[in-house]
Amino acid sequence: MATPRTMMKAVQYDKYGGGAEGLKHVEVPVPSPKKGEVLLKMEAASINPIDWKIQKGMLRPFLPAKFPFTPVGDLAGEVVELGSGVTGFKPGDKVISISFPSGGGLAEYAVAPAALTVARPPEVSAVDGACLPAAASSALQLLKATGVSFDGTSNATGPKNALVTAASGGVGHYAVQLAKLAGMHVTATCGARNVAFVQGLGADEVLDYKTPEGAALRSPSGRKYDAVANCAAGVSWPALRAVLSDEAGTAADVTPGVRAALTSLLQKVTFAKKRLAPLMLTPRREEMEWLVELARQGKLRTAVDSRYPLSRAQEAWANSADGHATGKIVVEIGGA
Repeated sequence: MATPRTMMKAVQYDKYGGGAEGLKHVEVPVPSPKKGEVLLKMEAASINPIDWKIQKGMLRPFLPAKFPFTPVGDLAGEVVELGSGVTGFKPGDKVISISFPSGGGLAEYAVAPAALTVARPPEVSAVDGACLPAAASSALQLLKATGVSFDGTSNATGPKNALVTAASGGVGHYAVQLAKLAGMHVTATCGARNVAFVQGLGADEVLDYKTPEGAALRSPSGRKYDAVANCAAGVSWPALRAVLSDEAGTAADVTPGVRAALTSLLQKVTFAKKRLAPLMLTPRREEMEWLVELARQGKLRTAVDSRYPLSRAQEAWANSADGHATGKIVVEIGGA
């Protein structure tokens, strides 16, 4: 099926730095799907911190691969064209996908890898669907890295007490819900204004991170944690180690640096009981399908902090970079 248009509106940046003001509205050719890709008519895209971190030059000189660059890799849209070798989809299918590091989401059309594209059922809106690929997958992989199982055996053999930091954020609010689905007791940290919100997600204990107890990550009931999903930047390993169970415990970190990687390596070679597990998201289609099914059943809710049309993408970008969103930030393509 040929795309009915040859040109499209998009938002790009052409150099490192510049923040929201560095984003430019342009008109560019509609991309063509290559082998193993699908072309989507975009409905929604969700911004993640990695998007503006790449713009800041965090992964320079590797990413972006070239300028100008159309950012954002969390996609929801309608299939309009298939690249060669693609099966299992047809034009008109509603889907979600993750396109990283290629991006392309801040545009009217985007190409996505078919291998990381999954069907979006009508019970899951395009806005909610666009939020799942990176953030919910990160939350799931964080918990799995600590030993949490989602096959029904977690309660019997796996970790029982979890800590989720930055629990009102994009990754954190999914981590709280998934930990509860695994049958865990969940202690969570967030800002004071979001305590009720995080309680509503199912957290058993919620700490304001600015209080002494919250800063120390101390459970109000005196529990030690055997699983920590650290979604907050700047939490040191000594602070996490202090609240891990003495028997054994793992803290999985969604914002690791070089020091975290070295710490983890040292722990492996010394057989340490308390472990730090740096997470580098590896998107998996089967996990995305499972998360979409949870969303369809109403077992995994998406909190949307704010929604913007493509014409106001700079505002969405600035909101994400501010770092205080409750849940996810979405750009609706064609939204008012």
